Amino acid sequence: MPTPQFVLDLRKKIGHQLLWMVGVTAYVEDADGRVLLGRRSDTGEWALVYGINEPGEEPADTVAREIKEETGVDAIVTDLVSVKSSSQVVTYANGDRTMYMDHLFLCRPDPQGNSEPFIGDEESLQVGWFAPGELPQPLAASTVERMAYVEEYRHRLAQGNPRALFTFNGQAV
Repeated sequence: MPTPQFVLDLRKKIGHQLLWMVGVTAYVEDADGRVLLGRRSDTGEWALVYGINEPGEEPADTVAREIKEETGVDAIVTDLVSVKSSSQVVTYANGDRTMYMDHLFLCRPDPQGNSEPFIGDEESLQVGWFAPGELPQPLAASTVERMAYVEEYRHRLAQGNPRALFTFNGQAV
């Protein structure tokens, strides 16, 4: 579902005014090191799976739900990579204005579930697994940024620092 019902209900009351949203992004990697991407129907760009947190829903549950809805892949959430707020206002074609706080998670396919991607909803034109050195183009700028967060998180993890990336008092932590 492209726009959750609670957002549509809010928009009836606030129109196109700026709306703060909680988002999630999934970096899903299989045993061969390939990453799961979808080619978005709204932009034509390839992107990591992402979506909007429903009221009361745990962010990790949201990300697993979004992976399943958009790609058909059953996933297990393993790590919180980052919590980042964007200062960019997104203005959609209909005039709606939104800003996002994103929770980026590392995920892997559930060995007890489906790992073969298929187009699960109208948000995607194509979906598939891609080797890091063979990523399709064009990649969404947000995906490039979030892949860098995953790389930084893994580097920190290898050095014994398992903390998610975030900013505090204007400084990256």
